[in-house]
Amino acid sequence: MGKKIEFCGCYVAIVTPFNSDGSLNEEGLRSNIEFLIANGVAGIVPCGTTGESATLTWEEHKRVVDIAIEQAKGRVQVIAGAGSNNTSEAVEAALHAKKSGADAIMSITPYYNKPTQEGLYRHFSAIAAKVDIPMVVYNVPGRTAVNMLPETVARLCDIPQVMAVKEASGNITQISEIHRLCGDRLDILSGDDGMTLPVLACGGKGVISVIGNIVPAKMSKMVALYQKGDHHAALEIHEELLPLSQIVFIETNPAPVKVCMAEIGLASGPVRLPLAPMSDTNKEKLLSVWKTYK
Repeated sequence: MGKKIEFCGCYVAIVTPFNSDGSLNEEGLRSNIEFLIANGVAGIVPCGTTGESATLTWEEHKRVVDIAIEQAKGRVQVIAGAGSNNTSEAVEAALHAKKSGADAIMSITPYYNKPTQEGLYRHFSAIAAKVDIPMVVYNVPGRTAVNMLPETVARLCDIPQVMAVKEASGNITQISEIHRLCGDRLDILSGDDGMTLPVLACGGKGVISVIGNIVPAKMSKMVALYQKGDHHAALEIHEELLPLSQIVFIETNPAPVKVCMAEIGLASGPVRLPLAPMSDTNKEKLLSVWKTYK
């Protein structure tokens, strides 16, 4: 296994911008990445849930990863999405990420299949056995119908490639238990913007953020302040951003954050079916909150 890397700070789960005809907006993607880097993020995560990975073709998926790596030019970490409910497909995505020069991969727990805890362990073990690249395992039961338990995460710690977990269970007790079992063997990243500060207090190192697409400097500053020991100032930013963290999930991610991005001139475009444009009522609620941050 190559050198262990640290996952620390504000990472952004970047959206995949589309043109009005639904095609990939490559220049817009590059421009968005420059915006994030200029605002101090620690890294970018292409082809995650926020990037609508479920409706990208594998050709598009690989292209988005390649653009992210090319544009970052080593200035920030690139954690390439490499998840699937088909283990062999996840391996293929991981192999492409490694070949293209990604710093790490993020791999979600398999969705729809509803594997047992043993199945989850074997899934990630199989990826690690085929691809020597740092791995962030991603637990988001609200999307996958399966919750990866702390004991399973602790087993995965023994795999050298597994260096971090993105935890989006919404269960702070579970996240605290992961840290109790794994300690410094594993970096914990919040998968929920609104829970970032509590996760940091329970031993977390940062966040893979959705609202980081639109307030990257604020999210980065909050994590940095906490890590420097200025917990009061970090709490102030947490509470300032909490209404935004909640309203961007008024409909299925990433439809709301794409609307906010368009309002400040970032490339976003439509969402792909089966996601639909926001309802007028919810869009009005979203923008009434977002206007206070612009």
